[in-house]
Amino acid sequence: MVRKLKYHEQKLLRRLDLVNWEASGGNLAEVRALRRYRVGRREDYVQYKALARAVRALARRLRDLGPASAAFRARCAAALLEKLHGLGLVNSRQSLAVCENLSAAAFCRRRLPCLLVKLRMAQNLRHAVTFVEQGHVRVGPEVVTDPALLVPRAVEDFITWVDASRLRQKVLDYNQERDDFDLAA
Repeated sequence: MVRKLKYHEQKLLRRLDLVNWEASGGNLAEVRALRRYRVGRREDYVQYKALARAVRALARRLRDLGPASAAFRARCAAALLEKLHGLGLVNSRQSLAVCENLSAAAFCRRRLPCLLVKLRMAQNLRHAVTFVEQGHVRVGPEVVTDPALLVPRAVEDFITWVDASRLRQKVLDYNQERDDFDLAA
């Protein structure tokens, strides 16, 4: 049996309905995706969903264009597919059908920690997020500390350890590739 709430407790909980809490059931898939891809901020995932929805709407609009604008449709579809393939969100540039199946998870898979796991620079996403936040990873010449960075295909090959990183030194020691010049630095 639950005791009756006191006046000040009722006043604090007046606007809160614990029985019909809207966050409990409606976004279970969203919470699952946030955990699976270790997305720290919910706003990032909401933005990914909005971008995926916009791409799907654009693909449907291009698909529904009439036969009079076939050349325009082909040109725009090719540009859209090229852009999405360059970002790494789709695997093929064949048809707009792949754009209509685009989801927020595709954006999550292009985040820097997911690519660190894919490149086998980290064992799991938790370690990858930690490495990025601590400043052990650089993309090109820039040190990245934001795990929400989306990495395009062209830049994927330039993900490396920071030169002064202890992790890089451990990897070089393990592979017996550490140079004497690195020991002095």
